[in-house]
Amino acid sequence: MRKVSYKTSFALLIILFLSSCQSQKLTRNTSAKQNKNITHIYLIGDSTMADYTGNYEPGKDYMKVRYPITGWGQVFQPFFLKDSLYSLRPGITTDSVTIIDRAYGGRSTRTFFQEGRWRYVYEHLKPNDYVIMQFGHNDGSEKHTERYVNIDGYKEFLRLFITQTRQKGGNPIIVTPVARNYPWKEGKLENIHGDYWLAPIDIAKEMSVPYIDLNKLSMEYFTKKGQDFTSSHYFMNLPAGMYEAYPGGQRDNTHFQPEGAKVIAAIVYKEFKNILKTQKK
Repeated sequence: MRKVSYKTSFALLIILFLSSCQSQKLTRNTSAKQNKNITHIYLIGDSTMADYTGNYEPGKDYMKVRYPITGWGQVFQPFFLKDSLYSLRPGITTDSVTIIDRAYGGRSTRTFFQEGRWRYVYEHLKPNDYVIMQFGHNDGSEKHTERYVNIDGYKEFLRLFITQTRQKGGNPIIVTPVARNYPWKEGKLENIHGDYWLAPIDIAKEMSVPYIDLNKLSMEYFTKKGQDFTSSHYFMNLPAGMYEAYPGGQRDNTHFQPEGAKVIAAIVYKEFKNILKTQKK
């Protein structure tokens, strides 16, 4: 009896051990699967889209040297809470979305490519990820020859980003350059971007890419709010002595304060959501 009992007990231990191993393996596989169940949204563009926190300027404290300047990409992640992702179907079917903001100040399509910033995005892109691209502010700046790109070159670099995004199985989305806080005429904010507003739309239609006309939408939104409110609440027009980074104040009608960045991020999210609803999976 003791012999049988010993063998039985030993067999039970083996079964329990194998069961435990199988359970751990299943847990590891499930965990790995969950980690892969993420959609990445890459943001590429200029300072109006950039995230100034973290490692934007290595070794420097954002709150001391930059705040309150805020790119709209910096406040884009909160729109993608897990309990709201169902509303993004069928464009996004994963249970998590991570925003990867690679936009950087002063970059045009050309310099973004030449400096290897696009290469990082291309190498990390996975199938079904998204690339939202917003350039134009620096491409059209003729006085800054180090960043300037003529219209033909601007279009060609957009084609490159779109083509290579698709090569990796990703989804490109074009965004026209966000409005600057000038010129105002008879209470209405007007376009400052010239043909650099319409060129991205031309490429979007040429290559069948969804686009967000952020220039038009932001001009309309700011016009409704009025010049005074827009200038003081949304753009970097700051009084002296209020912020450590700008002791003498600031006059900047291109970059956003946090409130302005959130407004633009909300506009982009709404349009992005509409695009996803029309996608076929």
